[in-house]
Amino acid sequence: MNWNLKEFFSSEDEFNEFIDKIKNEAIIFNKTYKDNLEKLDNSEFINALQTLEKINENISKALTYRYLAFAKDTTKGKELASSELICNEISQNLLFFEIEFNNLEKTKKDKFINASPKYKYHLELLNKEKAHQLSLLEEKVLLKTSPVGSSAFARLFDETMANLDFDFEDKKIKIETLLSYLSDEDRNKRKNAALSLSKTLDANSHLLTYIYNMIKTDLNIQKELRNYKFSESSMHLYNQIEKESVDSLIKAVEKRFDLSIDYYAKKREILGFEELYDYDRYAPIRSDEEITFEESKKIVLKAFNEFSPKFGEIAKKAFDENWIDVYPDKNKTSGAFSHSAVSSVHPFVMLNFTNKKRDLFTLAHELGHAIHQYLAYKVGYFNSSTPLTTAETASVFCEMLVFDYVYQKSDDKISLLASKLEDIFATLYRQINFTTFERRVHSFEGELSKDELDKIWLEESAKMFGKSLKLNEYYKSWWSYIPHFIHTPFYCYSYSYAQLLVLALFGLYKSKKCENFVEIYTEFLTLGGSKSPKEMVEMFNLDINSQEFWQIGLNEVEKLVKKFKELK
Repeated sequence: MNWNLKEFFSSEDEFNEFIDKIKNEAIIFNKTYKDNLEKLDNSEFINALQTLEKINENISKALTYRYLAFAKDTTKGKELASSELICNEISQNLLFFEIEFNNLEKTKKDKFINASPKYKYHLELLNKEKAHQLSLLEEKVLLKTSPVGSSAFARLFDETMANLDFDFEDKKIKIETLLSYLSDEDRNKRKNAALSLSKTLDANSHLLTYIYNMIKTDLNIQKELRNYKFSESSMHLYNQIEKESVDSLIKAVEKRFDLSIDYYAKKREILGFEELYDYDRYAPIRSDEEITFEESKKIVLKAFNEFSPKFGEIAKKAFDENWIDVYPDKNKTSGAFSHSAVSSVHPFVMLNFTNKKRDLFTLAHELGHAIHQYLAYKVGYFNSSTPLTTAETASVFCEMLVFDYVYQKSDDKISLLASKLEDIFATLYRQINFTTFERRVHSFEGELSKDELDKIWLEESAKMFGKSLKLNEYYKSWWSYIPHFIHTPFYCYSYSYAQLLVLALFGLYKSKKCENFVEIYTEFLTLGGSKSPKEMVEMFNLDINSQEFWQIGLNEVEKLVKKFKELK
């Protein structure tokens, strides 16, 4: 299965005509509304907001088209960069709106907010950014120079990783294929894959270290210019969460590293090894049978349909209408994602499917995103964008649905539960390790050497394993292939947040204590980003600000670890 990007534009000529149309619309918008917001009545303001939303959606459509073409073939960086520059210029004509809105007198601003129920929460979020806004001229300078800032280094990172060849068993393979061998049943293959990864990362360490330092420097400049207290503060504002809540999450999770330590001690005992090493983390307890994409598709559809016919219907649409690009390819970017695109098309899911059992759950995860994105089209472009904390909720929940479905029917519960726990640890504990790594890195003034980054990485990574698993010296450079550190610094705690929220919600669903859970959950996803995470979670009578909230999910992890230790 491959994407059909002609769903966006049938030809380059059509794309270019579309760009010209947006350019013209943005110029007209600027001439009509710049320096005039305070003169508008409520109806005129709403009309301006709707026009702005449509122009922004069209810009997103153009950039999504170019980005997906690049993700499919990273040699198309030139076209992406060119379109980014053009869209950047278009956006400069729109910049004034947010600044002018935030500079309105409070009475006028409140009138506009209260007169726009559909956009109320969006406008309130804009207002929160006032303290970090610069003048229009300064914002224009930053926007104009942004293509040669962090986004340029992110593109360089993507192209570098896509072009790396890794030596493995007398072949040269790409990183996604290599990483799949870290869960191979053959211990020598796992070890050789780990060594090959480290060797190639080390050979490219100068460039990868430089890229990361430039991302760090750029974020620090943004922090200073926009008057943020910490480098991570802008991410918290975007996620609509306070730093204190993130601190509380990290503390709660770090207190329960004993669960992963207990798990790996038991796994070592089951495998019969004297010691577990980093390359044994994802070793299958029993022979890891291959699973094809077609088999995975059937399982996902059955699991989703059992939960909700609506989920099944959207997933079937994704399969039938080629929303998914399935297999690794020569110049294809690594990893997996679901891009929301725009409502006039549909979400686009990227996989690098290698017939491993873990790929089944990656498929479920990304389809969860796609379902969330598709449902949220209903609330419009501005409201459909969700904070990262709730963006990961549907994806992780759908993983749990598929796991539960497969687990109930499996004769090999111990290896399935082991695999699920390892996924939970990767989503929960590992992402907290990532966050504490980033916190330490970004706390330093100036650039860090590779050795300094390696040291911090090893220290933070070891915490979740204790003495139950040993990280080899070569593992120290593995920070350098993590894309989130480059594309979205301080993103990773969102996975941990979502994992604990999902475990709490899934426990509630299975307990049958919440009537109409499926309907409430579907509405939760449909709301997109039109309400705060706190308000949305309150739909289930849960309070994300309470100290006890994180414990609900951690208790569910404890139950799974206990169940694993009892299985034979």
